[in-house]
Amino acid sequence: MERKHYTQEFKREAVEVSGRPIPEVAADLGVGRATLNRWIKES
Repeated sequence: MERKHYTQEFKREAVEVSGRPIPEVAADLGVGRATLNRWIKES
């Protein structure tokens, strides 16, 4: 299975979503919760 690659812009916009639970945002974007958590920590 090939890994997905996301642009820096996509990651930045995902991190900027505020006021919503991480699991909800991750599901809406089609990324894993751990992935979104990592992007948040790296920002």
